[in-house]
Amino acid sequence: MVPISLYDEIELRKTGRACKERGAADLIEIRCDHPAVPLSKDNIVYRAAELIMNKNKSRAAVPVSIHITKRIPIGAGLGGGSSDAAATLLGLNRLLKLRLSLSQLEKMAVPLGADVPFFIRGRPARARGIGERLRPLPRLPHFWSVIVYPGFPVSTAWVYRNLRQKLTKPIVNTSIANSPKSFSDLASLLENDLEAVTLKRYPKIALLKEKLLREGAVRVLMSGSGSSVFGIFASKATAFAAFQRLRKEEGAQAFLVHALT
Repeated sequence: MVPISLYDEIELRKTGRACKERGAADLIEIRCDHPAVPLSKDNIVYRAAELIMNKNKSRAAVPVSIHITKRIPIGAGLGGGSSDAAATLLGLNRLLKLRLSLSQLEKMAVPLGADVPFFIRGRPARARGIGERLRPLPRLPHFWSVIVYPGFPVSTAWVYRNLRQKLTKPIVNTSIANSPKSFSDLASLLENDLEAVTLKRYPKIALLKEKLLREGAVRVLMSGSGSSVFGIFASKATAFAAFQRLRKEEGAQAFLVHALT
């Protein structure tokens, strides 16, 4: 898992005095500039705030307002909600002076979602288990990427419900280098079993993969369960040229990003 330079913004503010008699749910206000983002318990940011405040009632009974500025498309397979939840845990820890360690926050993040613990430290890592067993990669080649969001979300739950996975897989898909040392090493690792489900249902995603390859991407892959796809490029110049053309794709959004290594 690799963090990239595309991000949302989370702004946290105290809005009143501490009141131990009030429950965590009464203390949280969510606002967002995107109309499709829920402002209640359906929002992972709300659940992250509720979780950290319930576990630290003696020190966290303070009304807070959380404003989300969305840049990462919703349902794009890019970890937008997960990174927002992690940012909320980190931000409230600092705002409310809870002094929880990063390890404590990582453990707290697990019930929120498989990707949330990764975003607590936000550094390249190899993930095992459901995503909570993280081993930092000491070195990772810097690379540029173009991400293309097709304009519609894909339900992760739907993808996993329709995945027919065997218990054993060819060794080529399971033997992962501990730390890819070169760009070619990195490119050779790109594999996503969920494509078998998502591309069949959404042919436009497959079409965008083909366009990224034609634009010079060394390798192209669907991100997570979709709907976004990304191509990795050997140089910033090649990636920028591809981005300039793909940003004109009707109904889609393109992003030029680099890895945060």
